[in-house]
Amino acid sequence: MARDEKAYQGCKIGIVAQELVGKAWIVEPQRTRMCTIICSFEELQVVSACTEGQLSGLQISDTVIMSWHEGMLRIKTSGMSSAWLEGQSLRVDTKYNSIARQGHRGANLAMWLDCCVLIDMSEKKIQEGWPWSGPSTLGSILPRGRRQEKLESRKLSVATEPPITIPLRSVESEVWGHGKLAAWTSIRQERWEGELVIEGKIPLWLNGTYLRNGPGLWNIEDYNFRHLFDGYATIVRLHFDSGRLLFGHRQVESEAYKAAMKHRRLCFREFSEAPKPDSFLAYVGELASLLSGASLTDNANTGVVKLGDGRVVCLTETIKGSIQIDPDTLDTIGRFEYTDNLGGLIHSAHPIVTDSEFLTLLPDLVRPGYTVVRMAPGSNERKVIGRVSCRGGPAPGWVHSFPVTEHYVVVPEMPLRYCAQNLLKAEPTPLYKFEWHPDSGSYVHVMCRASGKIVASVEVPPYVTFHFINAYEEEDEDGRVIAIVADCCEHNADTTILEKLRLRNLRSFAGHDMLQCNNRVGRFRIPLDGSPVGELEAALDPDEHGKGMDMCSINPAYLGKKYRYAYACGAQRPCNFPNTLTKIDLVKKKAKNWHDQGAVPSEPFFVARPGATEEDDGVVISIVSAENGEGYALVLDGSTFEEIARAKFPYGLPYGLHGCWVPKKAP
Repeated sequence: MARDEKAYQGCKIGIVAQELVGKAWIVEPQRTRMCTIICSFEELQVVSACTEGQLSGLQISDTVIMSWHEGMLRIKTSGMSSAWLEGQSLRVDTKYNSIARQGHRGANLAMWLDCCVLIDMSEKKIQEGWPWSGPSTLGSILPRGRRQEKLESRKLSVATEPPITIPLRSVESEVWGHGKLAAWTSIRQERWEGELVIEGKIPLWLNGTYLRNGPGLWNIEDYNFRHLFDGYATIVRLHFDSGRLLFGHRQVESEAYKAAMKHRRLCFREFSEAPKPDSFLAYVGELASLLSGASLTDNANTGVVKLGDGRVVCLTETIKGSIQIDPDTLDTIGRFEYTDNLGGLIHSAHPIVTDSEFLTLLPDLVRPGYTVVRMAPGSNERKVIGRVSCRGGPAPGWVHSFPVTEHYVVVPEMPLRYCAQNLLKAEPTPLYKFEWHPDSGSYVHVMCRASGKIVASVEVPPYVTFHFINAYEEEDEDGRVIAIVADCCEHNADTTILEKLRLRNLRSFAGHDMLQCNNRVGRFRIPLDGSPVGELEAALDPDEHGKGMDMCSINPAYLGKKYRYAYACGAQRPCNFPNTLTKIDLVKKKAKNWHDQGAVPSEPFFVARPGATEEDDGVVISIVSAENGEGYALVLDGSTFEEIARAKFPYGLPYGLHGCWVPKKAP
């Protein structure tokens, strides 16, 4: 085996924990609590360790953690430390091919770091009888994807083409203003799993899994993505089990992600990024691939839904970016293939999903309009409900999300419209794949869910929204439906929101107010009496939530029905991004805010208590990025909106977008 440093760079090493009860807990690494490191042969720093006397309390959940930080490999265990080792220097000895404490040659690392893995290349083989038992040795080198029986008594070599690894680098040295937020930093390692220590008390009735999806990797080696929406998808799992909380995360293995890791470059078009062609012929080929949809990304980094049959699918706005995952292991199962002939390249990133159906919109860029489709549980075939033609502009408006009522589908048509020409350009335009057409008009259409008939199409004031909150039917005294009311997180026709979500803007907060927008809960009223004009006004005073409002959720039992409460991310100024969790009372027109100084919470997700009769009887779950690179899971009481529990992660997570709840399976 080669001894030069380059031979080891990129090697993937699994750190495998062990129960200290006389037998090893070492299995195929995809099923273990493991982390990933990149060998670099630079000085290493011990940040914490534990002595052998402390090992008796080590459990599976106290997995060894290694992470990359400012050019150093951090080695630590969950909740354990040893003052006599902190600050010690380690070095990589290329002569003896081992990691040793500074000043010691070829040493067994476990003799100095009883909590850590032995990395010893001098023998170039796996020991006989591996895996080991006993407290003195806690692990070994284990290349990913190799089973134990295939490695015993064999020479260990480093692959010249290592398996997929995240090309980690130090990004925390950038200027972050106040504190260092993991929210806008690439995930530290490809995966982690273990049990978290809980502060407070999680309700015993909360049993199931919260899954959250979102961008988690914003660089490929030294190439940095521009926009929040460009990042490769990271799926996060919070499993609640009778008061306990298990945590894990993993990269969604889309074709875009795997190609980037293999070739170390961008290979598919992301939200603001386009691969750089090597020649004019390559550019022509790229255009052809784009027109066919082949070069569009399948990076499913936006949402995650549980279908009525139990399958879990990660989604983005490209149809090919529908990827099924295992909610227990977070393994990527494969692309969710639609079996119909509807075609198309894009759909809404936020379908309406219930136990009985899946509803979504397919924008048509050729004949500007929208096709409304449904899919039954257990099926991959979408069936057409009806079609809406656009009333203005050269292309359909962006439909990131849409609302429904019990009997109707509400189809928004914003003046922020798709632009095929922008998609063909190699460099990003100010509005990326969109164009702003204020003179084209703004509309809302209403379609009957049963017949597909358009029952209303009204013009409304210009608006921009990513997310609708809910909709319901307004009835007169005789019980006849006279109007549709639809609420959204409205950006007041402000297209600069897309520019504000560039990573350089999110990372540049210096303490003064940069969230220069006037967001509100926008309430549409669409009359069903044939009137040509609808209404749009604020549902409550925007100052109640700091004029920052997005990422809403509701009690799912009230989907499409008249409701009172919504949970969202609001703002406490000064800030450059929504930094509160907010409970909105649409009857009293008041809001209650939760805030942690310097922290950025992600979407609040409401889970109702089984058997509850009150709309807000349940809990709200959020994943929070705190200062100094830390983060935690947060549980609030849905009624009082007070914190009842939190659990610190081993490290902070990137900002995520949307989640879903997977109830515990009945025995």
